[in-house]
Amino acid sequence: MSFDINETGKRAKEASYVLQALCAADKNRALYSVADALTDNSALIISENAADVEAARDKGTSAAMIDRLCLDDKRINDMAVSLRQVCDLPDPVGEVIDSWVRPNGLKIEKVRVPMGVIGIIYESRPNVTSDAFSLCFKTGNAVILRGGSDAIHSNTVIVKIIREALQSIDITPDAVSLVSDTSRAVANDMMRLNKYIDLLIPRGGAGLIRSVVENATVPVIETGTGNCHIFVDESADIAMAVDIIYNAKTQRMGVCNACESLLIHEKIAEEGIPAICSSLKTKDIEIRAGQKAFTLVPGSAGDMKHASEEDYGTEFLGPVISLQVVSDVDEAIAHVNRYTTHHSEAIITNNTANAEKFMNGVDSACVYVNASTRFTDGFEFGFGAEIGISTQKLHARGPMGLNELTSYKYKIYGDGQVRG
Repeated sequence: MSFDINETGKRAKEASYVLQALCAADKNRALYSVADALTDNSALIISENAADVEAARDKGTSAAMIDRLCLDDKRINDMAVSLRQVCDLPDPVGEVIDSWVRPNGLKIEKVRVPMGVIGIIYESRPNVTSDAFSLCFKTGNAVILRGGSDAIHSNTVIVKIIREALQSIDITPDAVSLVSDTSRAVANDMMRLNKYIDLLIPRGGAGLIRSVVENATVPVIETGTGNCHIFVDESADIAMAVDIIYNAKTQRMGVCNACESLLIHEKIAEEGIPAICSSLKTKDIEIRAGQKAFTLVPGSAGDMKHASEEDYGTEFLGPVISLQVVSDVDEAIAHVNRYTTHHSEAIITNNTANAEKFMNGVDSACVYVNASTRFTDGFEFGFGAEIGISTQKLHARGPMGLNELTSYKYKIYGDGQVRG
């Protein structure tokens, strides 16, 4: 039987009207039930995930991308922990954002409400399936999920478990739906399902995001690729810089908040570049550097390769990083703003003025001083699970938690007023 995206959209829209009326206690009860169901069925999830991983290896998928795909007991437990943490977060639905009384006596309230139906198109990482469900459900939204073919076995079993857990406590299972047909044609149909989907969020590589932005007629929040920069200023503590860069690049290479580009102040290059290269080489990171780095540190030729112009703007998602030497913080800011994907950048410095100049001058969603870019994450920000990292400016930016999945309406209370 062929997959019917219109019927899925219709059922999701009907479910959204039920979900928007649920109280916080009922939503939390459901999320706890789903969390327990995931851990209770971890062996089944791992078994289905193994089929996806085996297929990825047969296709020659990179180790970094396979890492994004893999599930084990710890990652499934982390998925359940994220669900329970969302339960602990305040329910934003019904919050009075603002209120005032007009001279004619009308009382006006601006109240937070669900979006309705949220569509999410994503690649690899099957933990996104439960994360996306939890945040959408907590905010009273139905969600339609379209994962990639590379994770179809994992996503199918996770959604099946979620739906069964909801049904067991008499909550509509159409709160979450999976697009089981991973063809491009059905994805394109989903992007144009304005009648039922209120918001579309793509999560994945540059190609996926570009495709959604260019083809969707449903409103889109663009979650961006991560060409994340770290600038080592002339006053930086070298040991701190080495630790931060090592963490930002090597902890997990296939994620959007990993560092992909380094900028080094010319006055610290002679000391900083060898120390940073030595650290990264322990993880076999290939460093592609501009000519100035080779000029200032002549002995580094064995540790670095020459960078192309394209390298400075590339999200490698693997064991490669670009490096450029700059003359001051202004040149660093200009370089970042030229090549950034507006995700996350960091400055390592002991100069407060330079720190503020960098933070104010860089046009990205998250800007750090003396910390790893790996912290750009809903969990690390205290939002619980995240729906994605927005690199645009409307209507959300940075890690998107509960509030970013709501809209608002105006409630107006009168006692007989008419307009003259």
